[in-house]
Amino acid sequence: MQRIEKAPAKINLSLDALFLHDDGEPEWQMVMTSIDLADYVQITLRDDPAIEVRTSSGFLPEDQRNLAYKAAQLLQHTYQIPTGALIEIDKHIPVAAGLGGGSSDAAAVLRGLNELWQLGLTREQLARLGLQIDSDVPYCVYGETALVTGKGDQIKPLGSLPNFWVVVVKPKVSVSTPRIIRALDCDQIQQHPQTESLVAAVEAGDLNAMTRNMGNILAPITTERYPVIKQLSERLLQFGSDVAQMSGSGPTVFGICSQYSRAQRIYNSMSGFCAEVYLVKPLKP
Repeated sequence: MQRIEKAPAKINLSLDALFLHDDGEPEWQMVMTSIDLADYVQITLRDDPAIEVRTSSGFLPEDQRNLAYKAAQLLQHTYQIPTGALIEIDKHIPVAAGLGGGSSDAAAVLRGLNELWQLGLTREQLARLGLQIDSDVPYCVYGETALVTGKGDQIKPLGSLPNFWVVVVKPKVSVSTPRIIRALDCDQIQQHPQTESLVAAVEAGDLNAMTRNMGNILAPITTERYPVIKQLSERLLQFGSDVAQMSGSGPTVFGICSQYSRAQRIYNSMSGFCAEVYLVKPLKP
């Protein structure tokens, strides 16, 4: 038996951390959405219990360090499944980019094996399992615009976004998320994003209010280490983006445009500065 799952990238319209738990994990308050830039995960059941991961990227491990491998292993052990799986990942999402590619692949494996192994688990159950893999996996199980709180495990879908285009720019640096989070001091955050106002704007379909209330408290930490992030954000604004922001722990930045023609011009302009530039739309629920 075989199944193909689409694993879309995510961007953070808002990213805030309210405090650190005793285990060092942040209490997140985020608004995330998925975009039409995706990996494709093909899962084929095996007769033996082995789990095998193959990927089209030369930058990813294909053993227990791979989040998709961890997802299959977690389901297999939790539900004592005697068979295994071959997982083949066709990578399109940049690696170590703040776009949740590894987490989305893991979520795709959870969804796919839930069907192939006929486990009958709900999205909520898959999301709770996903938190054991990475804090972005629960959101990626849902894959639609949502308010994400707790350690990443509390997901509240927000419905459809207003229409806009996203220019995604990935500079030639890779960022370690754990390293950035270790540098996070919640008491030193000078300006928190207006998450409640952003949620209200999303629910009202008000793009102008959305762009006014976006923010990412990790941006100053990552930008201090990689100044190119600030430079690319400034270029996005200079070329006409309504707003420019870093996604996740970076280094990817994105700009939002209400008009396709302007987004296309920005895409063309940014392509002169960066090899990895994408023009996409948010996915509909």
